[in-house]
Amino acid sequence: MADDRMEMGEVGTSLMSSDAKPSAARPPNKFERLFQPCLGELVGTTFFVFIGCVSVIENVDGPGRLQPALVHGLAVAVMVACMAEISGSHFNPPFTLAIYLCGGMEMHMVAPYLACQLIGGLLGAAMAKAMTSRENYVKAHGAAFALLQSDSQIGGALIGEIAMTCLVTMVVLLGAVNTKTRSPLVPFMVGCTVIINILAGGDVSGTCLNPARAFGPAIVSNYWIYHWVYWVGPITGGLIAAALVRLLLGDRKIRLILK
Repeated sequence: MADDRMEMGEVGTSLMSSDAKPSAARPPNKFERLFQPCLGELVGTTFFVFIGCVSVIENVDGPGRLQPALVHGLAVAVMVACMAEISGSHFNPPFTLAIYLCGGMEMHMVAPYLACQLIGGLLGAAMAKAMTSRENYVKAHGAAFALLQSDSQIGGALIGEIAMTCLVTMVVLLGAVNTKTRSPLVPFMVGCTVIINILAGGDVSGTCLNPARAFGPAIVSNYWIYHWVYWVGPITGGLIAAALVRLLLGDRKIRLILK
């Protein structure tokens, strides 16, 4: 999810005399700087939500949370590894906000990224509906988050969404944005964090962590009960993670205090 834009060099090596100077790297054009990253977010979020929704819909009568946990985590890991050098592989509004707040992207790209993520969530949910049987789709509410049924569940679910999103966002920020702790293993790290979060908190909140993942299925299935929890919780958790990195855990380039 490295958001420091790397200039794209020319692919391949041309034959040249030994005394010829190597050609300078070609700077990215407007398409590569502006449109391609947004398309990467759109495509990546679409397939992440599609795969995630199908895993829930087809597991509606299955026991446990293992299948959805593995599918969501592995899908994240694969898409992050594939799209990292195109868009930074956010696929999640709280990630985008936190990365921006920690200096990992420019402000003019934030709104387009958020829009592409939400549209991708909608497209992915629509694809899942088209693929799965109507019976399973209805039983699973189209993979919308339907676990919460009473006000007594709200407190625990909200705390869970905040804490678990904070955890995965910190992994993103420390693994991809913070220079001191940046790691090439960040796709694996983020995927594993998603898996353990779903296994740990799936019965409390459903472990959304991503408003785009909640938004698409909610629109397609028209299921909005306690939907706000899956916006407030993840966004709050992402902002807390950004504050921790910006104030305490980041290196001197990112940290605002105690330099």
